[in-house]
Amino acid sequence: MSSQVRGGTRWKRFALVMVPSIAATAAVGVGLAQGALAASFSVSGQDFKVTADKLEGYDLIQYGGIAEGHDMAGNKAAHPVTISGFKQAKITNMCQSLVTPVPGLGNITMKLRAGHKGDPAVADNIYLDVADLDTRVSTFKNLDIGVAVGDASHTTKPQPGTVKNPYAFSQRAEVAVLEGVKQRAWATTAGTFKLSNLNLQLVAGNEPCY
Repeated sequence: MSSQVRGGTRWKRFALVMVPSIAATAAVGVGLAQGALAASFSVSGQDFKVTADKLEGYDLIQYGGIAEGHDMAGNKAAHPVTISGFKQAKITNMCQSLVTPVPGLGNITMKLRAGHKGDPAVADNIYLDVADLDTRVSTFKNLDIGVAVGDASHTTKPQPGTVKNPYAFSQRAEVAVLEGVKQRAWATTAGTFKLSNLNLQLVAGNEPCY
C-alpha cells in the first residue's frame, strides 16, 4: 500500500525520516511552553546550529570532551567538543535549527525559537557540547584559566564520566556574557529549561538559524 499523500507530501515516509531527528525537541515542547522541566537535546548523532542575541551565564566551567555522533558517510564517529557548563544561563532571542535530508522531499529544516519577545529563556545547570562558537563580544568576570577539572572548589560540576583526566585543562568564570552568539553543537542538557514564547517550525529547504 502506498504512503498516504496530502498536498503532495508522503506523510508516512516523512514521519519515518523526521521522527528520530526531532523527537528530543517535540517530546518536551509542550512542557517547556507551559513551564520549566528537565530537558536534553541530542539529535540522532547530528550537530545543530544555535544563535542568540545574548547569553548571560553564571558559574561557568569549560573543559574538553568527546561527543558521540556520525561522520559525513553516516558512520558512528567521535567528535571533540568544548563542554560549557553554567549554574544558570539567561538566553535572549534563541534560535536552534537542524537540517535533515528527507528522501523524495529534499531538505527539511526544524527551527525552535524562544526568548524573542522580551522574556529570555532560562536554564539551570545547563551543559553545551560545542563544536564551534563565534561571538561578537565576550565578557568574563573573575576568569580563571588552567584550573584542574574535578577541583572541589567548582560550583558547576562536569557531567559524570565525560572527563577521563581529573587534571585536564579547563577554565571557569563567575559571570560570562556572550553577545551575537553563533554556535554549532552536538548536545544540550539542562536540569531545567524554561523556553518563553516557544515556537517550533518545520520549513522546506535548507534554512538554518545562520
